[in-house]
Amino acid sequence: MPSSQIQAVTLACHPDTRSAAVHSVAAQVRRRPDATLTVTYVIEATLERLRIPAPRPPRLGERLWQHSCCELFIARKGLPAYHEFNFAPSGEWSVYAFRGYRDAAPPADGTLQPRIALRRAVDRLELEATIRLLPTYRDQRLSMGLAVVAEEDNGSLSYWAIRHAPGKPDFHHPDAFAAELDEVRD
Repeated sequence: MPSSQIQAVTLACHPDTRSAAVHSVAAQVRRRPDATLTVTYVIEATLERLRIPAPRPPRLGERLWQHSCCELFIARKGLPAYHEFNFAPSGEWSVYAFRGYRDAAPPADGTLQPRIALRRAVDRLELEATIRLLPTYRDQRLSMGLAVVAEEDNGSLSYWAIRHAPGKPDFHHPDAFAAELDEVRD
């Protein structure tokens, strides 16, 4: 039986969107043999200076990237098609499908509802999201982009990613898919 795979990364703030509230962001991805993927985001920050939405029952949300949220971009290594997952601290989520760079595909399968857990400490916010991988991703080598949007109490946004492409923040850019997991082997 294959074992779990783990990838841990540190996210960097986009140089044009400095944050006075967020000190650091890290993420860890765990791929399990049961075709689930768990992503844990750890945000070290002065939390009272961040806009963190109140908890709600899990539900499909819209435009979550316009406020504080964690994001996962996932693709089969070397292929242009990908999915974008947004996980909000409120428990809301969204999933988008793309044929290639910002080329929207038909809506993603609505059954992809993630499980989201949120933990808070004095200066630490931890969001954990677990998704069931689509069949096209299950045994494949994966490229991933891990990102966080942090909204401060004054409404300003900072953008955190493993790697930023040149220019304005763009989590969809191929350069942002900087984490990898090997294919599953028996």
